[in-house]
Amino acid sequence: MHPEPADRASEWVCGRFRMSLERPLVMGIVNITPDSFSERLDRTDPVEAIEWAERLVAEGADLLDIGGESTRPGAPRVDASLELDRILPVLEAMRGRGIPISVDTRKPEVMRVALAHGADIINDIGGLTAPGAVEAVAATNCGVCIMHMQGDPATMQDAPQYHDVVGQVSEFLVERRATLEAAGVSRARMMFDPGIGFGKSLGHNLTLLRALPALGKVGPMLVGLSRKSFIGRLTGRDVGERLPGSLAALLAAVQDGAAVVRVHDVAATRDALKVWHALTAEAWDGA
Repeated sequence: MHPEPADRASEWVCGRFRMSLERPLVMGIVNITPDSFSERLDRTDPVEAIEWAERLVAEGADLLDIGGESTRPGAPRVDASLELDRILPVLEAMRGRGIPISVDTRKPEVMRVALAHGADIINDIGGLTAPGAVEAVAATNCGVCIMHMQGDPATMQDAPQYHDVVGQVSEFLVERRATLEAAGVSRARMMFDPGIGFGKSLGHNLTLLRALPALGKVGPMLVGLSRKSFIGRLTGRDVGERLPGSLAALLAAVQDGAAVVRVHDVAATRDALKVWHALTAEAWDGA
């Protein structure tokens, strides 16, 4: 199954919001987990998490992505109750801030509760393949982000294999798009993610990033590159020193059509995008 050519989507319908895709959107990461890449001291304390989220909004995030379960390579699953305990205080505190709030989860029971508490987007690294996941999002008007992942976070980086990584990722995303459409989810609600670093080697990641224009035929693409291990592989830098490499990869992805970039460093990303826009736009208005 191959994606048919499609016009670039002009907006993303996300619950209470219709987000213009005329420029790349910056999604700020709020990981409420013990091993988050963020710089907060206590990453599972709700007060600290809300302060971090407020900081990202102040820095110019277009939307926030709140997660209560680590999905880093080797990470174990957590119970739905613990995940909800982590995310709900932040969701409830931030949903009135005037920007869409995404919840990063692969559990249908968490999706349903988060949506009932006002989440605008469900961002599922599992591509909404868990039983009940499609039904959970179809019952609302939330936005959805459908990601490709080979395997499970606990084992996904144990020698991932593909015979055609671009073809297989594209085929998966097209199949999920068709399944969601059959359940009544409009394409205007869908965002797609090739899953950089999720069951992919360095070579797979680079191949997928080079193929973003082709992958974009499936639909608008969200790309998460921030501080990931492939940046470390390329630069030799530890997590805290990967911002320059992350920004370089991000700008290349935006140049190739990425509609949303998911980042830890919102202020630096906004600065990089302003300069990129000034250099690439036909007319620069200073906005």
